[in-house]
Amino acid sequence: MPDTDIHPEQAGLIPAPLSVDGPHPGTVQLGADTALAAAPGTEDTARWLRATLGAAFGLPLPPGSPEAADTLSLALDPALPAEGYRLEADARWGVRIAGGGPAGVFWGAQTLRQLLGPPAFRRAPLAPDRPVLLPELTIEDGPRFGWRGMLLDVARHFLPKDGVLRYIDLLAAHKLNVLHLHLTDDQGWRIEIARYPELTATGGWRERTKIGHRASPLWDDRPHGGYYTHDDIREIVAYAAQRHITVVPEIDIPGHSQAAIAAYPELGNTDVIDTTSLKVWDTWGVNPNVLAPTDNTLRFYEHVLEEVLDLFPSPFVHIGGDECPKDQWRASATAQARIAALALADEDGLQSWFIRHFDRWLADRGRRLIGWDEILEGGLADGAAVSSWRGYAGGVAAAKAGHDVVMCPEQQVYLDHRQHPSPDEPVPIGYVRTLEDVYRFEPVPPELTADQAAHVLGTQANAWTEVMDTQARLDYQVFPRLAAFAEVAWSRLPAPADRDYRDFTRRMAGHYARLDALGVDYRPPGGPRPWQKRPGVLGRPIDGAPPNV
Repeated sequence: MPDTDIHPEQAGLIPAPLSVDGPHPGTVQLGADTALAAAPGTEDTARWLRATLGAAFGLPLPPGSPEAADTLSLALDPALPAEGYRLEADARWGVRIAGGGPAGVFWGAQTLRQLLGPPAFRRAPLAPDRPVLLPELTIEDGPRFGWRGMLLDVARHFLPKDGVLRYIDLLAAHKLNVLHLHLTDDQGWRIEIARYPELTATGGWRERTKIGHRASPLWDDRPHGGYYTHDDIREIVAYAAQRHITVVPEIDIPGHSQAAIAAYPELGNTDVIDTTSLKVWDTWGVNPNVLAPTDNTLRFYEHVLEEVLDLFPSPFVHIGGDECPKDQWRASATAQARIAALALADEDGLQSWFIRHFDRWLADRGRRLIGWDEILEGGLADGAAVSSWRGYAGGVAAAKAGHDVVMCPEQQVYLDHRQHPSPDEPVPIGYVRTLEDVYRFEPVPPELTADQAAHVLGTQANAWTEVMDTQARLDYQVFPRLAAFAEVAWSRLPAPADRDYRDFTRRMAGHYARLDALGVDYRPPGGPRPWQKRPGVLGRPIDGAPPNV
C-alpha cells in the first residue's frame, strides 16, 4: 500500500495480540481537536505519544478530560496484568488505553501506533490534511514472558550513543523490554570508569581490526574505538526507562578481558606472560589472556562495579563468565597457590570462586548476578541466574536446580548467524537461521515441569558484532528476524510446528513498511540488495541444521 494511505486494518499487528474484537464498521478519527487525557502513572506514555504521533501527524494533542469525546485517554486498571493492556477505539469517545501498570499503557500505545499505519513511524507529516483514521475495535493483550530481550555487543564494534538510543526505540516498537549491553571484551572497553581512566584511554581503542572471520587475510588499518561517558550511560538508561526497557550491563570476567589487561597489566597472569606487551585485541575468537585470581583483581572489579551500580538501576548485572581458557592458570604459581589455599578441586573451581565472590558482592548491594551458562561449571551460587547460550542444556540444568534462566541458545537466536544459504549473504557466519526458523523457536524446553519452567524468566536474541562494523550491517542481521523473535517472546503461540507462519508473513508485509519508515536497513525477503553484499569478505558458514542441544 502507498505510504501516504492509512488503512490500518490491512497491516496486522506484530507481535500478535492476545485477542482482537473487530475491526467493526465504525471509524475513529484523530485530528487537531483530539485531546490527550493522561491519568497519574501514565505521564511517560503521554509524553511519548505527543513526541511521536504528534510529530508524525502534526497533532497537538492538548490535555483533556477522559469523559470528553474525541479524546485519547490513558489510565491504569489494576485488574489487568502489570504489562497487560486494553485498547478500545470507538467513534463515540475516541481511543482508551488502560494498562495494569505504566508499562502496560506504553505497550498499548505501541499497538495504537501500528494501527495508524506506516506514516505513524515517520518524524513529520507526509500529508498534513489527510485524516488520521483507525477502525473501531477492542484489543486485550499482555506478554507471555517478563524478560523479552536483545543483546547489543558494542565491545567488538562500538555503536555511538545515538545508535543505542535508536535501538532502544526499535526494541520498544516491538514490545521488547530488556537491552543487554555488552560493554567490555578483549576488543574494547566501552564504559567510563572514573577511578581507572586507562580502561577507556587505552582499553577503549584498538590499532586495527580484522575484516570478516578471524581466518580472513583482510585488515582495516584504521584505529577503532569509543566509549560511553557516565552522562552518556545516564541518558541511555533514562531514555530506556521512559520506554519501560531495562538496560542490563555486562562487565566480562574472568575471560574476555584483554582490553582491561592492556590498560592495567597487573590484572593479568604476570607470572606466565609479559602482560605489559598486550594490546587491545584486533581479531576474533577465544582469547587465552584472562584475569589473574588475585585480591588486587577482585578489588579492581569491585571498584568498577561500584560505578556500574551507580549508573544502572537494573536488578541484574551480567558478569559474563564464558569462554575462559584455563591454560594460564594451570601454568601460574599464583593461581595454583590460590587453588590450594581455597582447597579447590581444579581450575574450574577457581572460575566458580570468581563468580561466587561477585555473586555475594552484588547480593550484599541488593542486585542479582547473571552470567553465561559456563558459570554452572564448578558449582553455581544460590542466587545467580543463567543466560543459556550454548544450547538448551545449561538452562535446563539451571532450572532443574532452582535457578532462574534466560533462554538465548546460539543455534536458534544468535542474530550474527546467516539468514540464508545463498553465497550472496554478507560475511556468512554460523548456521542458517531464517525468519521462519526464528518464528518457530520455543524458549521453554518440553522436559521442564511446570515448576521448573517457571524459572524461565524469558528469552533474548543476541547480536554479536564481530562482522557487523556499521549500523547498516547491524540492521541487516537483526531485522526482520527481531520481529519474529518479538512475537515469540510476547505472544502465546502454539507449539512450533503448529504456528501459522503464513499469517505471520502476511502481517510482515505491512511491517516492512513500518521498518522502511523508521529507516531500518533490514534484509529484504528476496535477499540482500546490491549494496548490502560484502563480496570477498570471508565468513564461517556451518552447513546443515543446528544441533538441538
